[in-house]
Amino acid sequence: MTNGSNLPPQDMRSWIDELESRNELIRIDKPVDPLTEMGSLLYQSREKALLFENLPNDWRSLGQAPANVRHAAIAFGATEETVVPLVAERLGACIRPVMVDDGPVKEVKLDKGDFDLTQMPVHVAGQRDGGPVIGSGLVISKDPDTGARNLSFHRLQIKGPNKTGILLYPRHTWKNYVKYQERNEPMPVAVMIGHHPLIYAAAATTAAYGTDELEIAGGYLDEAVRLVKCETVDLEVPADAEIVLEGHIPPHIREDEGPFSEFQDYYITGTGQNPIVEFQHMTRRADAIFKNLQNGSEMEGCVFHKIPMSATIFRRLSTVGGGPNLHNVMALPGIFGLAVQMTPRYYGEGKNLLMAALSSEYQHPKLAIAVDADVDIFNHSELLWALSTRVDPDRDVVIIPGTHNHAMDAALPELGAPGTPLWQRFGSKILIDATIPPPADAEARDQFERIRPINPQLRLEDFAADGSLELVRSLAPVFFGSKMLD
Repeated sequence: MTNGSNLPPQDMRSWIDELESRNELIRIDKPVDPLTEMGSLLYQSREKALLFENLPNDWRSLGQAPANVRHAAIAFGATEETVVPLVAERLGACIRPVMVDDGPVKEVKLDKGDFDLTQMPVHVAGQRDGGPVIGSGLVISKDPDTGARNLSFHRLQIKGPNKTGILLYPRHTWKNYVKYQERNEPMPVAVMIGHHPLIYAAAATTAAYGTDELEIAGGYLDEAVRLVKCETVDLEVPADAEIVLEGHIPPHIREDEGPFSEFQDYYITGTGQNPIVEFQHMTRRADAIFKNLQNGSEMEGCVFHKIPMSATIFRRLSTVGGGPNLHNVMALPGIFGLAVQMTPRYYGEGKNLLMAALSSEYQHPKLAIAVDADVDIFNHSELLWALSTRVDPDRDVVIIPGTHNHAMDAALPELGAPGTPLWQRFGSKILIDATIPPPADAEARDQFERIRPINPQLRLEDFAADGSLELVRSLAPVFFGSKMLD
């Protein structure tokens, strides 16, 4: 999405307009209770974004935006099939943010006692959640030694008018926090809530420690992110955000936090003794729209992570073995698995790429599958078909024991606990090569040519009686959606 210099900055308002112009937004004008009703409505909406316009205390809220990979592709100006290669290209085109004196997020300034987090429309996502949780808060912190800025997702369970818990996954924000804790000093943080989805995609992008995710966001947006100084902490925040909370994470303090509906569709992971955040200031737009984020497999929180993760791994794989014939990469539901779409040049090349995919910048993948270009990796039935018809378990499946895995993967043994340096899962990884023989072995490859109807360009809807057209069109994605009929 290229933004000309004379156009206003891209933000959550422009995103809402774009979704609505494409008929991808549903406005909810009936009263909705965030604590008892909103989570159910968000969980049901896998196809459209929801804009709640009648919430307590005169709030509005946007959720499920993006609701799916199609929405994420729209945000990048791409399609489902092209978004990952496009994002892989943009990863190398960072644009540094620019400082400005003022911005919409500074329209209202509130000190401690003048704002109350419990009065905001923070929703309860699942039945076993420990309480309302801000899932859309992007936490900005700095390395106290270098001043390098970090932007990342962290769940924030509401604990009072100016206090939340925080789950610090053992990565970059945690590393910053440990440095402050060793000095026995509170870590200054700013929490941004509500902006363009590509800011969120940048926060979900795993890069080297010290990389500024706001520069990655500039590359995604094709424009510099505008920043303003915070009022009470030495940090910079996006000027066109909806809400910013300023506070500190005190050293050594731990409190019960969780459970919470997480991205892999379980409650248990991350629950325990976690740090807290104490807020002393809020800035916001005068008519701020709260951003709610519903977690779960194939929900908004998962979508935000699967596109940059797939793109980062695509970029990594594109250099393996001197440049493979790589077509696409897509994270599977729950984002602990990957599908790699490729045309192997040689026998065994699929395994080479899968080993690289399982040892990338991301800790998530424990399962990786390689398939050929005739398999639609966006159709999970196609992936299952490839697994069941193109895999010799003895030859094509490899299990790698004793690996470091993502700490939120409940299927694996847990070491340590949340809030401690040891926290991880120590388990195994699996790669499955479901590719067919390479084109260089044409005779062997020919045995796996997929069947096609004798006249594939025909469409049932052209022959159906007028009264049956709507029924036929409703079936079209099932019968006509496969890549083999293109």
